[in-house]
Amino acid sequence: MTEAASRPRALITGASGGIGGAFARQLAKRGHDLVLVARRRDRMEKLATELADAHGVEVEVVEADLAKDGDVSSVEERVRRGDIDLLVNDAGFGTRGEFVGLPLARELEELDVNVRALMRLTHAALGPMVERGRGGVINVASTGAFQPVPHMATYAATKAFVLHFSEALHEEVKGKGVTVTCLCPGPVKTEFQEVAGVNDRSVPSMAWKSTDDVVESALKAVSARRAITVPGALNRATATAVKLMPRFVARRVAGSMFKRER
Repeated sequence: MTEAASRPRALITGASGGIGGAFARQLAKRGHDLVLVARRRDRMEKLATELADAHGVEVEVVEADLAKDGDVSSVEERVRRGDIDLLVNDAGFGTRGEFVGLPLARELEELDVNVRALMRLTHAALGPMVERGRGGVINVASTGAFQPVPHMATYAATKAFVLHFSEALHEEVKGKGVTVTCLCPGPVKTEFQEVAGVNDRSVPSMAWKSTDDVVESALKAVSARRAITVPGALNRATATAVKLMPRFVARRVAGSMFKRER
């Protein structure tokens, strides 16, 4: 067996930057060949060259918009080849504002990327993984998954789906050599805030984590075969506190953090 054939391979969506890019860098450093999936080919090709030169790994670039059915189908076909040892479903975005005033088309795109594409790629990956008796899936949710979030209603609802979906799959496949882990980061300084229109000042400074911290937490959780990981002590405490407080309190507190300033 050649060295290349013996290396594990990871497919990462949302790989052109942010948490997805950090996953690519850390996995390449650990000796994984990579399949990078995102909309921005130029960024991925630059990252692919950087990682191949630095770590001697193979890096494949797949340009795809996961809001488009045909592009998701192409990525599904790539996953079904059966050579993916780790799938990282990182692609996603958020919108902010009162739901009634937001463009419905964009909310539906959010649902397509955050939920439908993630479900389809997870389904495509788990079949070959279960057949081989090994593999892992990391689905990126958010601490927003633990409670409703007024003014980011669709985003929090999609991430609640990801959390519950991932936990259920974890139980289904844990006895088959496969691990499904849900990563629930709190605030991370990436382009997400700009796209979602989130004001950094609305979030306590202690809650922020780096992309490298978040990825390290996720990879440790997979190695330990854990179902959920919430990076950061403050974020873990907040996620636990939400379970203990009345739901009307949780949603009011969450909503107050993301309400747009007038």
